[in-house]
Amino acid sequence: MFGKSVEILLLSLQALKATINYSMSNKTKILYVSQEILPFTTETPTAQQSRSLPQAVHEGGKETRIFMPRYGKINERRHQLHEVIRLSGMNLIIDDTDHPLIIKVASIPQIRLQVYFIDNQEFFHRKAFFHDEDMNMFPDNDMRMIFFTKGVLETVKKLGWSPDVIHCHGWFTSLMPLYVKQLYKRDPHFADSKVVTSVYADTFEGKLDSKIAQKISFDGIGMDQMEHIKNPTYENLTKLALQHSDGAIMAEQGTLPSLETYCNSIDLPVLKPFNELDQLSATDEFYDSVVLGKTELVD
Repeated sequence: MFGKSVEILLLSLQALKATINYSMSNKTKILYVSQEILPFTTETPTAQQSRSLPQAVHEGGKETRIFMPRYGKINERRHQLHEVIRLSGMNLIIDDTDHPLIIKVASIPQIRLQVYFIDNQEFFHRKAFFHDEDMNMFPDNDMRMIFFTKGVLETVKKLGWSPDVIHCHGWFTSLMPLYVKQLYKRDPHFADSKVVTSVYADTFEGKLDSKIAQKISFDGIGMDQMEHIKNPTYENLTKLALQHSDGAIMAEQGTLPSLETYCNSIDLPVLKPFNELDQLSATDEFYDSVVLGKTELVD
């Protein structure tokens, strides 16, 4: 009798474990990709939302991962960054040239969320973000964007993680939707991923290298998918991101009106959370609507 009770108990524990594992595996997975995140960079609307949103979504029961560039201005000692050897060591080919990928991690204080940093000596060790000391855009910002985009996606593959939603923050992430929907569309890690682009008022003057589309095409992406960046201005880069996204968020007031007009022209669902009393909840619900494939405009 005692042995049978133990057997029943063991079976019950196995069933409970299976239920817990099933529940965990079916959590909605959100991949956050941002050009800046507090406290690692200075406070901007992009950095603030890239810090607060993953925390709220994680605490609400969704599974999250966070990626950003490892700029040279980030103090590794203060923020306790360390290299993840098992994820580093890959070479990424950008415009027919190999570039080594280094992955580092650190935790956001108080909230126990890890941030993965994409690092490379050539692209990210300069003591600046996007401009030189005379406020001129770095001439290789296009190469840095391509490296960052591919670095994130290849690292997520190494993690064996399949995001339901990839949420992009800032113009430096503008190539992510294109790569997910074109180059990685048959990869099982991303085949079903939806992409949401947050649009900020973080415009820049001038444009990126005029050969950016040619460099991207080296990866096998058709030039017909990149008509917007024949002239790679801020507005056109953002339109490229929106073209390949499943939803857009006008993340702050002051964004270019032409970008929301473009969203309407391609029937892209749009959220304007600054009109909401609870912006974080509105965004979380927007994820669910995008995953379910709803197409209505959200005011």
